Amino acid sequence: MLTDRQLQVLKVIVDDFVETAQPVGSRNIAKKEEITFSPATIRNDMADLEELGYLSKTHSSSGRVPSEKGYRYYVDNIMSPLKLSSREVNQIQHSFSERMMELERVMQNSAHILSELTKYTTLVLGPQVYETKLKQLQIVPINQQSAIAILITDTGHVEHRSFAIPADLEQSDLEKTVNILNERLSGVPIIYLDHLIKSEVKYLLQKYTNDFEKSYQLLNQALFTEQPTNLYVSGKTNILSQPEFADVDKIRSLFNIMESEEKMAPILKSEDEGMHIYIGHENKIEAMNDCTLITATYSLGENQVGTIALLGPTRMDYAKAVSILDMWSGQMTNTLKKWFNEQ
Repeated sequence: MLTDRQLQVLKVIVDDFVETAQPVGSRNIAKKEEITFSPATIRNDMADLEELGYLSKTHSSSGRVPSEKGYRYYVDNIMSPLKLSSREVNQIQHSFSERMMELERVMQNSAHILSELTKYTTLVLGPQVYETKLKQLQIVPINQQSAIAILITDTGHVEHRSFAIPADLEQSDLEKTVNILNERLSGVPIIYLDHLIKSEVKYLLQKYTNDFEKSYQLLNQALFTEQPTNLYVSGKTNILSQPEFADVDKIRSLFNIMESEEKMAPILKSEDEGMHIYIGHENKIEAMNDCTLITATYSLGENQVGTIALLGPTRMDYAKAVSILDMWSGQMTNTLKKWFNEQ
């Protein structure tokens, strides 16, 4: 258990190092208004904190920097919620004031605004693909030779695809094909579409269309079941402005991780809702061992959970990052629930 004086010293060192990225010495601490004890006493406390593993000493300076253990103690026991500025609150609220017709736009906008507000890298993970269901399929003929297929999911994902209409396909067969798809596939998880199309839907087309071959050809061209993009990243170059990431190889490895939905999704997807903070080696991937990852969940309704995350150095402004993510996840949940209830 740390003494009140040690808590003060640790807090000052973390706050100063977050701001300056420079080791903090006893003289700088003694100049703080809230500090009333001597530099000699401060040095003793710093030595004790270092021995306990909360601080580490750099080779180039007599000052100290927080260790991962120090950051963890700061986050769990010292950090206080930060009151956001009016500008930050307005910027968050304004970003949700415009009704967005596609979930992708919500996630893209969220990633961009959060990276601007925090100066860290933002990652937004949409609901998992096994939770996403087909809501409606529309086929809109452009002329006798081509059409556009519009696929809409229950999460608001919308995809468009232009395709050629099979030659001499009867209008009645086109209409029957669309009706069969909407009747049999609406509400079905995207992950199961391929199986149902090759079994039940194929059988119904054989039974009810005049030209099964052309109807099935239209189906294969129009209906695409690839998983929609589920991960949005913004502010990757913010990492480059941090002195901790001057190593090109380290940055390359980190960028490769961030650009891979396959690698990032398991990291961001949490079994527990709420906010989680992973500091340094608490991150399981080696490329992220010098980083802090803060995640917060948002909800679109029952079993529809996504994640917003901030990635930065362990020397992160935790209070600000946590306050912004907390407000954002709540705002996003409320907005999306209202939106989908209106669907």
